[in-house]
Amino acid sequence: MLKKFLQRHDTKTVVITAPVTGTYIDLKDVPDPTFSEKMMGDGFAVEPKEGRLLSPVKGRVLQVFPTNQAVGIKSDEGLDILLHIGLETVDRHGEGFHVHIREGQQVEAGELLIDFSLEQVGKRAKSAVTPLILTESSQIAAMEYKEASEVTAGETEVINVTVK
Repeated sequence: MLKKFLQRHDTKTVVITAPVTGTYIDLKDVPDPTFSEKMMGDGFAVEPKEGRLLSPVKGRVLQVFPTNQAVGIKSDEGLDILLHIGLETVDRHGEGFHVHIREGQQVEAGELLIDFSLEQVGKRAKSAVTPLILTESSQIAAMEYKEASEVTAGETEVINVTVK
């Protein structure tokens, strides 16, 4: 019984900020069923107004996708996060994306991860919508979404996640 009591009080909260500046979009409204039906996990998306992807948390870069349009991060609290610039951008082969980080690197919340050409993404992708996905629901004890419409990368708090 003591073990269960201690586990309940041994939780950590992660404050997730917007990874890009733009208009907040509920995940169910993302025009791609992989994201809108939460096949990869829960989260939110942003219609970007600037081509800068910032880290939404302090943590470690787990993966930079070979096509440079997506990054996986593990927060210091142990939460796995996927950031994906645009929809159907994988066939771009990294064109229009400039990565500033590497796998294994520690990052601070608000640190620049990737610069991208909003114009090129807009022309060649299905959409520039940028989802943030919490990929491991088993890590999450609770989530609290903040009111958001227009968000600023690295500043606007979007979700508080209690990590198991």
